[in-house]
Amino acid sequence: MALVNNKTNLLLLLLSLFLTLNLGSAQLRRDFYAGSCPNVEQIVRNAVQKKVQQTFTTIPATLRLYFHDCFVNGCDASVMIASTDNNKAEKDHEENLSLAGDGFDTVIKAKEALDAVPNCRNKVSCADIITMATRDVVNLAGGPKYDVELGRLDGLSSTAASVGGKLPHPTDDVNQLTSLFAKNGLSLNDMVALSGAHTLGFAHCTKVFNRIYSFNKTTKVDPTVNKDYVTELKASCPQNIDPRVAINMDPTTPRQFDNVYYKNLQQGKGLFTSDQVLFTDRRSKPTVDLWASNAQLFNQAFVNSMIKLGRVGVKTGSNGNIRRDCGVFN
Repeated sequence: MALVNNKTNLLLLLLSLFLTLNLGSAQLRRDFYAGSCPNVEQIVRNAVQKKVQQTFTTIPATLRLYFHDCFVNGCDASVMIASTDNNKAEKDHEENLSLAGDGFDTVIKAKEALDAVPNCRNKVSCADIITMATRDVVNLAGGPKYDVELGRLDGLSSTAASVGGKLPHPTDDVNQLTSLFAKNGLSLNDMVALSGAHTLGFAHCTKVFNRIYSFNKTTKVDPTVNKDYVTELKASCPQNIDPRVAINMDPTTPRQFDNVYYKNLQQGKGLFTSDQVLFTDRRSKPTVDLWASNAQLFNQAFVNSMIKLGRVGVKTGSNGNIRRDCGVFN
């Protein structure tokens, strides 16, 4: 009898999770703001474009902000919340301290632009603004233009304690990466596609020290790193360098969203271990080779995976609201 009850309880739990996930996804649609703020996408894009013209950092910073938001309790703008005396928020967790301020500022500027339009004021969630802004920076960097689903509410919780174990690390292998992505309903293919976001952006030198100075007991340099690239990295990142100094994730076309990231992996020029393992692991290598040879296929895969990522942990009903200030709970 106990066994039957346990099976029944498990089925009910799985059904509940299935319904919760699908209710959130069902709320999302491309024309969600057609009645309340019909020009929402153009308003956001104009604000993002203006911000990008001020500083290129806007592009990788916004893209990274989106990932860090969605991977921790879903795409609900909880990463935007500022800490208070009573609560240490997500953005102040050690793994989020390197998020560039330009990403946060992009969302704030887009929110201000929307609020300047009377019928749009406080009608668009910060979570949706991040989603649209991320799509726009990808396109402004030469990447694909695609439609996003909208209708997310902003989360009601943001704690630093909830971040641990949710974000990929530079030293992760394929097993660790696939496990982490699977927790968000994302496949190996999605993981390889979304890793392609490293075609843009920067990383602190200290994140690669282990690969070029202290790999293991028998060799100081990771043997999977291209020898010429090791020389470049050591020149850019001497051991006594200021820990705030950053280098390009893609040493070849750092300001262009393209498939060169995968070509770099074929040459041993993945910056992190978590990048290079995509080529050295037999499970992901065929996909790396395919996308290195076909930019169009990579672009389509990236778009599909970004849309899937945008469905993670969507807040609906009483589980969320629309914040008047993206950094403060209403």
